[in-house]
Amino acid sequence: MSSEPPPAAASAEDLAADLSASSISKKQLKKDARKAEKAEKAAQRQQQQQPQADAEDPFAANYGDVPVEEIQSKAISGRVWTGIGDLDEAAAGRSVLIRGAAQAIRPVSKKMAFVVLRQSMSTVQCVLVASADAGVSTQMVRFATSLSKESIVDVEGVVSLPKEPLKATTQQVEIQVRKIYCINRAIPTLPINLEDASRSETEFEKAEQAGEKLVRVGQDTRLNYRAIDLRTPSNQAIFRIQCQVENKFRDFLLSKNFVGIHSPKLIAGSSEGGAAVFKLQYNGQPACLAQSPQLYKQMGICGGFERVFEVGPVFRAENSNTHRHLCEFVGLDAEMEIKEHYFEVCDIIDGLFVAIFKHLNENCKKELETINRQYPFEPLKYLEKTLKLTYEEGIQMLKEAGTEIEPMGDLNTEAEKKLGRLVKEKYGTEFFILYRYPLAVRPFYTMPCYDNPSYSNSFDVFIRGEEIISGAQRIHTPELLSKRATECGIDACTIASYIESFSYGAPPHGGFGVGLERVVMLFCALNNIRKTSLFPRDPQRLVP
Repeated sequence: MSSEPPPAAASAEDLAADLSASSISKKQLKKDARKAEKAEKAAQRQQQQQPQADAEDPFAANYGDVPVEEIQSKAISGRVWTGIGDLDEAAAGRSVLIRGAAQAIRPVSKKMAFVVLRQSMSTVQCVLVASADAGVSTQMVRFATSLSKESIVDVEGVVSLPKEPLKATTQQVEIQVRKIYCINRAIPTLPINLEDASRSETEFEKAEQAGEKLVRVGQDTRLNYRAIDLRTPSNQAIFRIQCQVENKFRDFLLSKNFVGIHSPKLIAGSSEGGAAVFKLQYNGQPACLAQSPQLYKQMGICGGFERVFEVGPVFRAENSNTHRHLCEFVGLDAEMEIKEHYFEVCDIIDGLFVAIFKHLNENCKKELETINRQYPFEPLKYLEKTLKLTYEEGIQMLKEAGTEIEPMGDLNTEAEKKLGRLVKEKYGTEFFILYRYPLAVRPFYTMPCYDNPSYSNSFDVFIRGEEIISGAQRIHTPELLSKRATECGIDACTIASYIESFSYGAPPHGGFGVGLERVVMLFCALNNIRKTSLFPRDPQRLVP
């Protein structure tokens, strides 16, 4: 078992969803295209008639498309911008300048229109009412309604309090528009509709019961147009959660005297054993992309750092087409000296992940609620002191529940999930450590057990019945390391500098590796790791 996750591709149900979505969306796109064509022709006719109308409009300077040269860093005006998320009742009566994407445009009459602007996860309703006192003309209202969805828009206006609570926006105030400018127009018909991409299963079920058919945006379609898909509230929240996990990982380990390092990703040989590497030519000699920073973080310990960690890309060439594997992911790795027992590493993991879980629950409520609206999930159950079970205890629990496992073999995905359910029922936790794995299923650098060399000083960590961490005490003597490498089919010559580093005097040490995307996926109980990878790389996907 390697110290990190491997690769992936879409499941049959994902592909079916995509085929279904594409057949629906093609009809919808044709319909939208016809509408857009009519709108474009109407806009062209309007533009031809516009010069005279604009010349007669005393408020023509208060709206329009901003020429590109005006936004080529031409000048610093000193104007003060307000974030849409900062607009609250306390701002009522204040003049503000905001920028956002036009999420919705609703004409009410020739003299009135609504434009909803979105910035990150926040939305606000902007109201245009033709009035000489406000400096708003009917032409200005018409200009606002001619904007295409997702165009980038600047609005100047006065904050006001609506008579009724607003359901369609996050901010419970309105902007009475005085000026509106388009910075960059989006194309009239987008390849995917943000409203469609933001729907939850509950919304689809309600529509179906009402006899209405909604457009479902499949996974591949989302990933093909990821720049639009990332704008959905749930995606905005997912990657903010991911940022917080990474930050907490760094902060916690720094507080425990770990030193951050950066290891090379271009290496001469396999860092994990086996053939699952991306091979390439490096200045005329064979090389590969690192499957893990494993060898280098150990060499860091040999270099006297005592405790090190790294956050960086990891590459796996396995053709694993599952919901939880990627060919490239973000690895969170750590290595440390061991004074007496590898449980010292387990204790760090215990404190680290309990701290991460608490931090997310206490400080990311808005983001978790946003994800929950589109992808409902139950909060993760965990203990203040993380449960540790031996591998043999886990096997016994499975056996008693009617699942036979090869005693010295590895757990497959189905067995892991079943064990997760059994542990949750018996101990009330979905986060636990399973230790003392058979040596045969661990990497070559894993230290064998002192009392039975068929087992190892190793462990895996699980969330919701899926493995997120592999770790162990490492072999720190060059003789045993060379022997184990050969036994595992690794050419010791390709890792000679690594093995040699232990001959200079190396302390006992151990560590672990975890995939950032997998942690976020399982904490939020999402069904596919591609939802937590910004631009996923799996066996079938290299773009965008």
